[in-house]
Amino acid sequence: MAQAAPPSRGPVGRAGTTDLLSGRAHRAAKVAVPVLTGLVYGYWAAANRRDAGPVTGSNLLFGFLTALAFALAFMALLALAPKLRREMHAVLWAAFSGIAVGFLFNQAAGSVLRSTALGLAVAAGVFGVMFYRFYTHEDATGHPTG
Repeated sequence: MAQAAPPSRGPVGRAGTTDLLSGRAHRAAKVAVPVLTGLVYGYWAAANRRDAGPVTGSNLLFGFLTALAFALAFMALLALAPKLRREMHAVLWAAFSGIAVGFLFNQAAGSVLRSTALGLAVAAGVFGVMFYRFYTHEDATGHPTG
C-alpha cells in the first residue's frame, strides 16, 4: 500500500525551492554582489580605456568612478525593478545591459555608432529573455506563480 511522503524539514523558500543561505547572507549579498560586479566592470572599463598603456592616476580614478556608478545603478535596479510590471521590469534590465555593454565597447575605441548598435542588439536580446522569464514565472498582476 502506498503512503504519502512526509513533508521536508529543511528551510523552504519561494516556489518550494530549498533556501540554503540565511537571511543575513541574503542581505549581505544584496550589497556584495553589486559592489564586486561593479569593481570588475570598473577595472574592465579602465583597462579598455588605457589600451595597454601605463596605469595612471586618472585611469584609476576613472575605473573607481565607473565601478561606483555601475554598482549604484545595479543596486537601484535590484531594488526598483521587482516592484514594476513584467514589461517595465524587462525594459529596465534590457536598458541596463545595453548601456553597460555599449559603454564598454566605446571605451575600447569603438565608434559611437557601433557602440550604439551593439548596445541596442544586446538590449533587444536581454529584453526577449527577461520578458519570457517574467511572463512564464508571474501572473498578470506581477505575483510569482507556483
